Amino acid sequence: MIVGRPNVAAALPQAAALSFRPNLKGQTLTDISNSNWVAIAQLLRPQGRRGELLAEPLTSLNELFAPGTQVWLSAANATAPRDAASSLTLEEHFFPTGKNAGRIVIKLSGCDSINSAEVLAGQQLLVPATAMPVLDADTFFVGDLLGCTLFDGDQPIGTVVDLQYATAPDGRTRLEDAAPLLAITPISTTPTEDPEPTLIPFVRAWLDNVDLPNKRIQMHLPPGLLDPAE
Repeated sequence: MIVGRPNVAAALPQAAALSFRPNLKGQTLTDISNSNWVAIAQLLRPQGRRGELLAEPLTSLNELFAPGTQVWLSAANATAPRDAASSLTLEEHFFPTGKNAGRIVIKLSGCDSINSAEVLAGQQLLVPATAMPVLDADTFFVGDLLGCTLFDGDQPIGTVVDLQYATAPDGRTRLEDAAPLLAITPISTTPTEDPEPTLIPFVRAWLDNVDLPNKRIQMHLPPGLLDPAE
């Protein structure tokens, strides 16, 4: 399984798993295992009269949004909080439906009005890396997979630059039974070439080994999968 959204994981049918969703546009996923802080949500805008905020969750680990969780504010894309000595408490949350399906509404301590929520909009919520749950076997943070070299047997194929998920027609709801797709920038023999990423299903049936310290993913891919489309 893969765990992550800049930090997302997803269970795969006959697949490896992830639990931290692919990054938002403009964000940079970090190497989760070597980070002191992990972003769990991007605050978007006020959503309610009591200071609630609509947010883009950056993780599929819903337990990180439990009431009482201590969170820290940071600028967008930052890897550390603005003030490590000052935290907020996550008081409550819910997952909306309709046009905001796939997002989360969050109530933070000390944020009790629309004006207060507007001040926080655009910032990230961080938690210490020590607060992250222990991962199950065959589960990985997406941020740890980025930058890995993918091998088909002993043959290097390219570098993992993103992870994508199949979605419903609304473009937001993830299809839980569909395998995540590793977006690979292929190794090019032409230095000036800017090839399109190749999408490889990250399924357990094809996975041999994930060596995070050495940034190496080894798979055995079906014949023809990497052949260029005609």
